[in-house]
Amino acid sequence: MPNQRPWPLHTAGIAYGGDYNPEQWPLDVQVEDVELMREAGVGLVSLAIFSWAQLEPREGEFDFGWLDAVMDRLHAGGIRVALATATASPPPWLTRGHPEILPELADGTVLHQGSRQSYAVSSPVFRDYALRMTRRMAERYREHPALALWHVDNELGCHVPHDHSDAAAEAFRRWLEHRYGTIDGLNTAWGTAFWSQRYDSFGEILPPRASPTFVNPTQQLDFARFSSDEQLAHYRALCAVLREVTPDVPATTNFMMTTANKWVDYFSWSDHMDVVANDHYLIARDPEAHIGLAFSADLSRGVAGGAPWMLMEHSTSAVNWQPRNSAKRPGEMLRNSLSHVARGADAVMFFQWRQSAAGAEKYHSAMFPHAGRDTDVWRNTVELGRILQALAPVKGSRVRADVALVFDYPSWWSTEAEGRPTHALNYMEEVMRWYRALWQRGITVDIVSAATDASRYRALVVPTLHTVRDEDAARIARAVHEGAGVLVTFFSGIVDEHDHVRLGGYPGAFRELLGVRTEEFHPLQEDEVLTLDDGTRADLWSEKTHLEGAEAVRTWADGPLAGLPAVTHHSVGRGHAWYVATRPDDEGVARLVDAFLDEAGVTPVVAGLPVGVEAVRRYAEGGGSFLFVVNHTDRPVDVPAEGRELLGGRDVAGRVTVPPLASVVVHER
Repeated sequence: MPNQRPWPLHTAGIAYGGDYNPEQWPLDVQVEDVELMREAGVGLVSLAIFSWAQLEPREGEFDFGWLDAVMDRLHAGGIRVALATATASPPPWLTRGHPEILPELADGTVLHQGSRQSYAVSSPVFRDYALRMTRRMAERYREHPALALWHVDNELGCHVPHDHSDAAAEAFRRWLEHRYGTIDGLNTAWGTAFWSQRYDSFGEILPPRASPTFVNPTQQLDFARFSSDEQLAHYRALCAVLREVTPDVPATTNFMMTTANKWVDYFSWSDHMDVVANDHYLIARDPEAHIGLAFSADLSRGVAGGAPWMLMEHSTSAVNWQPRNSAKRPGEMLRNSLSHVARGADAVMFFQWRQSAAGAEKYHSAMFPHAGRDTDVWRNTVELGRILQALAPVKGSRVRADVALVFDYPSWWSTEAEGRPTHALNYMEEVMRWYRALWQRGITVDIVSAATDASRYRALVVPTLHTVRDEDAARIARAVHEGAGVLVTFFSGIVDEHDHVRLGGYPGAFRELLGVRTEEFHPLQEDEVLTLDDGTRADLWSEKTHLEGAEAVRTWADGPLAGLPAVTHHSVGRGHAWYVATRPDDEGVARLVDAFLDEAGVTPVVAGLPVGVEAVRRYAEGGGSFLFVVNHTDRPVDVPAEGRELLGGRDVAGRVTVPPLASVVVHER
């Protein structure tokens, strides 16, 4: 069942605000900031994220006076604070005095002071300093009436997902000993009989540093797991201090679900978060950026177990870190924000409040821009504040979905490791290929882990679940036996959690469920395209598959596998299992998804909407629902609806028109 954690922030309606960095500005600007925040309807800001060097300019010498004044000023203005532990970037005196805290790359390169996050998360020296700073913050502000939430560190694992320092090596050995118990257990799991890699003690093991050729694949997979767990351990250590000092103040940190961070398994963090928070940024000039946004929001909701979550950062317009940074187009910022809310966000926040005049992010857009009040960005900021106030009744409602898509971080890591059948396989591209087709059909999707109980869903999409545990494969099979439909794509079920191939034929863990056996992969070359018997064109992947209970839905029309199955269907218990043993083109994916959904009895939230218009419904706990319709096209669209349209404050009976590049939210009767 979905996680039933309550919304922990005592804010009126949908929380609204952004990162606030007053230490960059003189007092008169700080005073003006509060007035502007009130004008925009801002009620929550993240504060002191990168303030360690200002709060402790020299070791042991603290200056909290300026932050006291900011906290008091915000409280007087009715603005609450997500207060940071201030540990996201150690000050220069710390890295100079303790260079051993600096992280290292696999080739031994040391990452020095001069930007941010210049610390090795495994360093006990850094941990001690970070815990001390966290305790100082907690003890000083535990009674402050503005304190609403603890913001722990910042974007953990973003810039340094893997540290190969000596401190990391020691922590990795401890992690491995806890995982395997004995060195013999590790040797078996890692397959160290290959290439004379047998270890005689845990002390001989290193992180996967630069080596002559392919590093042991299970060592790489375990180091990825360790690195994610080590970031979580750091988060939990800081949280333990906060919960000791301020047990009634919730805590979170900002995830980066899809924008930048492949290497943190956020599903494993979920139970340790009082509220899940995510940062999301668009990729410039991606014509389907709004679909990627929807996926990120659905994944955030999935990690939150279905509970409301926070959009901790996004941008009012252009970012500064892409090769060519694009300003957002008219209405885009408002649509982006409402798409997140539609998919479960009960907070909409930005990086940052006031656009910086100096530093590495001075060209990153903000709520209050360089050009000031007479700007579209500022007008959009104020308008969004008005809209979110109108959406106050939505707070606490939840999204329901009949379809789940399995997303698996270990499969992402192992699928793209060295020594695979094709290095052209990109896990996220394969996931998005199927998510996109569902989005285009107006289907609400829960993004879930492989460990999720899938029995409550009508349909389950499993793209390239390469690494799977026996119990997770059995859980998926059980859902199908009980009546669900499942669609599994190629390179799934191939290896166990140790990255050992499941012998006897592919797709390994799913052979019996799918009723097929593949004897050999036939990856396609860069320009090689084959055809299926319905005219679908397929690239990247093919395999020599035999039917063992399933029926062929599509066969190969040409190439070395002509006549053999390419897509299969298997009736299992009360459900059905589809297998897609290739990468079909977009039209082929569309036809398969249509057939799959039709068999599972899944229908869109609103039937008949043109592609480019998304509709999502949130349901209130006490009854009633909210229909969000976001129009990403340049044409108006009529949508059947009954109730009160919240953004315009008008009743609708029968139909509502959504203008081009605009949105409506109907509180349905």
